[in-house]
Amino acid sequence: MQIPDQYALTERVIGLAIEVHRHLGSGLLESAYEECLCYELATHDIEFARQVALPIVYKEISLDCGYRMDLVVSRCLVIEIKAIERLIPIHEAQLLTYLRLSGHRIGRLMNFHAILLKDGLRRLVL
Repeated sequence: MQIPDQYALTERVIGLAIEVHRHLGSGLLESAYEECLCYELATHDIEFARQVALPIVYKEISLDCGYRMDLVVSRCLVIEIKAIERLIPIHEAQLLTYLRLSGHRIGRLMNFHAILLKDGLRRLVL
């Protein structure tokens, strides 16, 4: 059985996020983790876009309402970075909405405030 490319990509990104978390620990702002994860992605030649605008289409009109996806990796994986005490259902709802509005199917919530990053990871699929 061949591992799907998206699965392998997700595993690579998680590994890089764990590397960032090991070096920085918890307690920083989301922007610091985002910056360091972007550094790791670039260093490993993984394509990504940062703070991707996400317009809302309302009655066939595209409206910029200020929504931004933290990272879109290889045009298929949406990463939402958090640095909060714990993930709650609204965070999953936010990422699911981003997936629906953007047309992407796979997303990851990454809460860098967790003691172990693996405990702060959530996978969402449309």
